[in-house]
Amino acid sequence: MSRTVELVCDDRLDAAVRGVWARLAGAGVRSLAGHPHPTNRPHVTLAECAAFPPGSAASLEAALAALPVQVRLDRLLTLGGRSKVVALAVAPDAALTGLQAAVHAALAAGGCPAIFDPARWVPHVSLTRRLDPARAGEALAAVAGLPPIEGALVAARSYDSVTRTVTPL
Repeated sequence: MSRTVELVCDDRLDAAVRGVWARLAGAGVRSLAGHPHPTNRPHVTLAECAAFPPGSAASLEAALAALPVQVRLDRLLTLGGRSKVVALAVAPDAALTGLQAAVHAALAAGGCPAIFDPARWVPHVSLTRRLDPARAGEALAAVAGLPPIEGALVAARSYDSVTRTVTPL
């Protein structure tokens, strides 16, 4: 069970990412275009923890006051081990990395996994989930040559893995 802090895209960035999802699906690659849950939308996850620590609300609110943040999705990457995630990397800049570090600090007492430590965090927008590693090359080929995508991360939400619901932050 976990709670996340995620940043959602402006309308233009959201539409562009959904277009990439559709391009993958059109190439026969299982993408997030086919993920049926109503909370499914392009986002950047800043942190995850077992539960929000008591007293973290004010620090979290202060960190999120930095929104909106302009971003550039500038390259493809693969993440994961036995199963893969193909994603668009977010070019990190001081505004985004500072925001993520502040959110991580606010939630650190809640048991954040090491991948969300600011020194290890890889900002990205997922295109696929749980992809067979043998298909990762096919997915990358299907979306090769994408130009950089620019837009803004405009709002924050939290996903609760137990209730499978999102809450605006």
